[in-house]
Amino acid sequence: MIISSFQTSVAVFALIILHVSALATFKAAVYEHAVILPNDTETPVSQDYALLLMNRNIDILERAIKQAAEQGAQIIVTPEDAIYGWKFTREAIFPYLEDIPDPLVNWIPCQDPHRFGHTPVQARLSCLAKDNSIYVVANIGDKKPCHSRDSTCPPNGHYQYNTNVVYDANGKLVARYHKYNLYSELQFDVPEKPELVTFNTSFGKFGIFTCFDILFHDPAVTLVKDFHVDTVLFPTAWMNVLPFLTAIEFHSAWAMGMRVNLLVANTHNVCLKMTGSGIYAPHSPKAYHYDMETELGKILFAEVDSYPRNSPTYPPAVNWSAYATTIKPFPGQKNSFRGFISRDEFNFTELFENAGNLTVCQKELCCHLSYRMLGKENEVYVLGAFAGLHGRRRREYWQVCTMVKCKSTNLATCGQPVDTALTRFEMFSLSGTFRTEYVFPEVLLTKINLAPGKFEVLKDGRLVNKNGSSEPILTVSLFGRWYTKDVRSISGSANRGRWRETEDWTRSGETSVCSPISVVPSSVPYLTAVVCSSSTWF
Repeated sequence: MIISSFQTSVAVFALIILHVSALATFKAAVYEHAVILPNDTETPVSQDYALLLMNRNIDILERAIKQAAEQGAQIIVTPEDAIYGWKFTREAIFPYLEDIPDPLVNWIPCQDPHRFGHTPVQARLSCLAKDNSIYVVANIGDKKPCHSRDSTCPPNGHYQYNTNVVYDANGKLVARYHKYNLYSELQFDVPEKPELVTFNTSFGKFGIFTCFDILFHDPAVTLVKDFHVDTVLFPTAWMNVLPFLTAIEFHSAWAMGMRVNLLVANTHNVCLKMTGSGIYAPHSPKAYHYDMETELGKILFAEVDSYPRNSPTYPPAVNWSAYATTIKPFPGQKNSFRGFISRDEFNFTELFENAGNLTVCQKELCCHLSYRMLGKENEVYVLGAFAGLHGRRRREYWQVCTMVKCKSTNLATCGQPVDTALTRFEMFSLSGTFRTEYVFPEVLLTKINLAPGKFEVLKDGRLVNKNGSSEPILTVSLFGRWYTKDVRSISGSANRGRWRETEDWTRSGETSVCSPISVVPSSVPYLTAVVCSSSTWF
C-alpha cells in the first residue's frame, strides 16, 4: 500500500507539473517536400544504395527541420513517402525498411542506434529531433518478422507497413503508427486492426494517421471523437482531384468539420498533381500552400491553440440538417438534369438568374441554395446533390450538396474539373437534409485558393459567406460522409486478409503520366526525376 500510494502521488504530481507547464499556444511547422525518387525497377537495390537515396532526401528534410527550430517551432511534420518515394513492389521496397519498435521500449535511437538492429534512418531522425530540440514527424517503412505457421505471413517472412514515427525534443521515439487504409500500395500490408495512436505534450494531446485514412471513420474520426485529441498530425502523398478533393480544400474542411487542429505535410510532385500542405485550425486555415508551377519544396509556420476546445474562437457544434429540414423546397427540382462528377451521378439544377433560391434532391438528400451574384459573367453554375455509394467500387457512402462552376456554358461539362472562374458572389447560403453528423464545409476560389475569414457554418447547418463579396468561386460544398452505410470487402492474404482500400479516385478527366529518367551520374543509378505527359482516363 505504501508503494501504491507513493506511485499514485508521483503520478498526480506529474500531472500537476504538466498542467502548470502547459502552453496555451505552440508554433507548428509543416514541410512540403519534392522527393528524390528511385528508378522504376522491380529489382531490389542493395541496402547501401537504398540508404544513399534516403539520406539524400533526409539532407533536404534536415534543412527544413533546422529552419523550423530556428523559427521557434515546437513540432514539424514531413510528408508521407518523403524519404524514398512510393512506387515499389514488395520485394523492391524491402532494402528501405527498418524494424521500428513499439514506443513503450523507451528508446532514443540517437543514443543507442544498434539496440534494434540496423536502424540508420531512425537514428538520424532521432538525432535531428534531439540536436534541434524539436518534435519531428516522419514517414518510413517498418518490417516485422512473421512465422511460416502464420497462414497470412507473406513469402518473404515479413509484414511490411507504411509507418509514421514521432520523435520528441530529446530524440525519444514517442509514437509509431501503421497506416490502415492503403491506397493501391501493394508493397505494404494492412495492420490487423486500425491503430489509435496518441501522445501527450506540454502543448496538447496529439493523434496521427496517414493520407487515405482521412476519408474513413477509423482511425481518423475515432481519434477525435473518442480520444479527444487537440491536434492531428497528417503526413500525406495526396493527388489533387477537383472539385471536392484538392488537398487544401478537403483538409481544411475536415479540420473545420471535426473541430480539431490538423497539420498537413504533402509531398510535392507537379506531374502527379501532388501539392497542398497546410496548418488548419477548427475555425479557419492558419497557413496553406498550393503550387503547380514549380518543383520546389516549401515550409509553413503558424501559431496554433494547444487546446482549441478552450479557445474563444472554438466553433459551436453544428446540427447539419436543422435548417434544411424546416423549410419547404425552393423551386428548381423540376428543371433538374443529371450529370457526373467522376463516376458519381448527380442531380443538377442551373443557377439561371443573378440571384435566387433553389432546391435539388437525390434520394434522402435535398440541397437548398440561396445566392446573389455580383453580376453574371459568361459562366454557368449549377446546384448539385448526390447521395449514394461513391465511385467505381461503390463502397463509401457520400452525401454531397454543391454549388459548382461548369467547365463551359455547355451543361454537359458540369462536374468536369475546372480551376479558374470570374463570377463573384455577394451572398450564398447552402444547406442540406443530411443524415450524418460528419459533414465537411468547402469553399474553393479561382486558381485553387481558400477563403479564410470569408465564410462560416451556422449552428443550424447553413454554410454562408461573410465579410462581403467573395473572390471568384469554383465551388461551395457540404461534403458528407455517412460511414455507417459504407460497404467493406476483404481481399488478399498478402494483406493479412483485412480490409483493403484501393481505388483510382482520380479517374475524372485529365490526369498525368510520369516517366522516370536518370538525372545523376551512372555511378548512382537509382536516383531519378520525372517528366510529365498529358493523358486522359476513359
